Amino acid sequence: MGSSRPATLARHGRQHGPWCAPPPRSQGQTWAVDAQDLIERLGLAPHPEGGWYRENWRDVAADGGRGVGSAIYFLLAAGERSHWHRVDAAEAWHHYAGDPLELAIAEGGDHEVVRLGSDLAEGTEPQAVVPARAWQAARPLGAWSLVGCTVAPAFDFSGFELAAPDWTPEGWAAPGW
Repeated sequence: MGSSRPATLARHGRQHGPWCAPPPRSQGQTWAVDAQDLIERLGLAPHPEGGWYRENWRDVAADGGRGVGSAIYFLLAAGERSHWHRVDAAEAWHHYAGDPLELAIAEGGDHEVVRLGSDLAEGTEPQAVVPARAWQAARPLGAWSLVGCTVAPAFDFSGFELAAPDWTPEGWAAPGW
């Protein structure tokens, strides 16, 4: 009863499994795959905001309207970024693999930067939610970051707004964005 691990993990003595991220890599260690390999393996295409993506799920509404949700794979390689943009729906970001990623969120004068990653001991979060119509931008903190973005209701490019290249939200003080 004293363990905080789920009962099945405690029973089998597992520290991680195929459903969890592998142990964090050591400083200076390289990934077995590179960003270009992932782009090819996952069939990713350039995204207008920067980075690479492929839609992997979309709910289709029976009445032909907007579905309840959609999801994409999204990859940022070193030197790339997701430029400031906003979407007319809530968007959940999920870290899948690679180095941590910084997700900047600005809404109504409030600003925050969330570090998405698999190493909770290092202070990263496995997911974060961007509220509908909030400004957002992202950048990888290493060689590459593979995340998923789930949007509800389903993403529609007519509800996507990309800011001018050098624009930042009013009051944004974090450097490098």
